[in-house]
Amino acid sequence: MSKEMYIKVCDFLMFANLLGEKKDKPTVVMDAGYGDYSKGWNAIISEVSLLTEVIVYDRAGLGRSEPGSNPRNSREMVKELKELLDKLNIIPPYILVGHSFGGVNARLFASNYPENVCGLLLVDSTPEDYRERFLPTMSQEFQEAYNKQFVHEGNYEEFMQSLNQIKEDQKKLNIPLIVLSAGKKNHYSSKSQDLWNTMQEELLQISSISEFMIAEDSTHYIQNDEPALVVDAIRRLIENR
Repeated sequence: MSKEMYIKVCDFLMFANLLGEKKDKPTVVMDAGYGDYSKGWNAIISEVSLLTEVIVYDRAGLGRSEPGSNPRNSREMVKELKELLDKLNIIPPYILVGHSFGGVNARLFASNYPENVCGLLLVDSTPEDYRERFLPTMSQEFQEAYNKQFVHEGNYEEFMQSLNQIKEDQKKLNIPLIVLSAGKKNHYSSKSQDLWNTMQEELLQISSISEFMIAEDSTHYIQNDEPALVVDAIRRLIENR
């Protein structure tokens, strides 16, 4: 069962797609990476919907959602997601799944509404010290391309605001956390790849119950390259809540 809808959130219409049945299990809430939207989960959404109810959505100005007037940083995006879930009367607790920048949003949501979250899956999520610690290890060409990408959803400054917000708001969580790191990133030297995996593993510190896995054959979109790995992680979070 799939139910596509447009919900008034803040001052814009947000597109959401609700699939599957709850069956006394938590709802899985999936958040895509920067400039990406619900289609980023197409490779696994059908399988996840067999496990429980799952919701994917398009953030403001992306996919089928209208632009909104709020600043495009994580704090505002988390408020908008909370409003969407409340308006749809989707009862917590939730399992949050965040890919890339969506992982920043998922972490911020879990820190701001800990009573509403019972599991967290970070899929090659952006670490908060990415700019200071990781970006300088990459080629000048990579760094320039990275900085120029911020035109789809918020600008570079707003993206960095989001990383600062997670530094400010991160609370120690006490929920099952699984961190998946892409082990075969494009354009990464072996040194950069090792640092990336290390920084991903350090994300385990945000929760007292955590597990780390490297998706050895995956580029950044683990859900496309090794979909079974992501689905299995979600399944285990559902079972272990």
